[in-house]
Amino acid sequence: MTVQASPLDVKLGMEVYASSTPGIGGKIRSKLEDFIVEEVLLDGSKASINLRGDKCRISGRGRYLICILIKRGWDTLSVIEKIARQIGVSPEMIGVAGIKDAQALTAQHLSIGAIRPEKIKTNLRGVYLIPMRFSEEKISTRILMGNQFNITVRSILYGSLETYQMIIDTWREISSLGGVPNFFGHQRFGTFRPITHMVGRFILKERFEEAAMLFLSEPSEHESPQARNAREYLRETMDFRSALKRFPKGLFYERLMLRYLSRYPRDFLGAFRRLPIKLRRLFVQAYQSYLFNRFLSERMKRKISLIHLQRGDYAVKIGAKGLPIDGFTKVDGENLRSVSSKVEEGSMALALPVVGFDQQLSSGVQGEIEREIIEQEGIQPRDFQIEKMPESSMRGGLRKALASVMNLSFKTTSSNGETAAEFRFMLHKGSYATVVLREFMKPEDPVSSGF
Repeated sequence: MTVQASPLDVKLGMEVYASSTPGIGGKIRSKLEDFIVEEVLLDGSKASINLRGDKCRISGRGRYLICILIKRGWDTLSVIEKIARQIGVSPEMIGVAGIKDAQALTAQHLSIGAIRPEKIKTNLRGVYLIPMRFSEEKISTRILMGNQFNITVRSILYGSLETYQMIIDTWREISSLGGVPNFFGHQRFGTFRPITHMVGRFILKERFEEAAMLFLSEPSEHESPQARNAREYLRETMDFRSALKRFPKGLFYERLMLRYLSRYPRDFLGAFRRLPIKLRRLFVQAYQSYLFNRFLSERMKRKISLIHLQRGDYAVKIGAKGLPIDGFTKVDGENLRSVSSKVEEGSMALALPVVGFDQQLSSGVQGEIEREIIEQEGIQPRDFQIEKMPESSMRGGLRKALASVMNLSFKTTSSNGETAAEFRFMLHKGSYATVVLREFMKPEDPVSSGF
């Protein structure tokens, strides 16, 4: 049995499933507490959603104050902007290791340079910011291990026992593969308005007007009528000043750009520079993610193994904690046997390119797949060196083809004729819980299913 991916998944490059089992269906994020994310650092430090400031004693020394940020229903970039304004620092002085889901209850570490603990105050609804310790090292992806997830799927139409067996059958297939395909998940692109990667492609080609107008004026059926009407008005009129009055205040980044375009209506590059640098980079990174997803999907569609390497593949070294470490090998006729042996023992793993100006494509059959796709897209790796927006240039790199799903446990319950399934698992940094859940749920419509 072959289960078809949803049209949205295909649009984001996730064209296939690793498992052939039917999905349990259901919905995630019925409540924000149904999707809990807790960050774990390499040293074992865990950001807990249950932490409260009155029980914490600040320890250590160093230039950076390490805090735990607990947020409910906020995206990370927006909350950092608001926290920075409240405590009187630049957003660039706040370091985080990753962007957590907005529609979730999440806990993560952040670092703030040159600030005293008593300055840490926020009155944002649904946000706790708790000083923990001082450190000489700021928070970044370099010291991140991964994330612990506790996710409840509700509104499942099967009975509890049947659902439990379906989960077991899917987990058996995933386990035999060694993990799930390491796709970049829906939130990388924007589930409600999945255009982030398309904006990135225009930026890559230095077509800034098209990039800006797509970001500002592309409506979505999943937005409020006010937001849709405002975007459609802007598309029809190109009147930035009048559109600014119509855009809801919640569309914070769009309003930043519109405010600038009201004064400088032809400077679309300048309008993008009103946005935080992390968001500017995110557009291009989303396009890289889309290409990676397509590379991986096409390999799977051609029934090429994600475990057994081919000539021309990349293999990355895997450290003691299961994360890639510096160093990779390109597989050829001479080293195929030795590299395959290391993959089998877990010290290396198949990796595919995340396209950038400093990253070569694979060779062999995988290289043919990658070249076909970038030709279809009308781009080249050198395009990721963006002359007019150098801060968004991307060197590229390698990404594991499979994501390990660690310490997975689950249970099913039934109440009032409705079945729910609770999943607990951990993923390494950069891997997405929704990519794991899509294998179990196989949603026909990811948006209505809470993705």
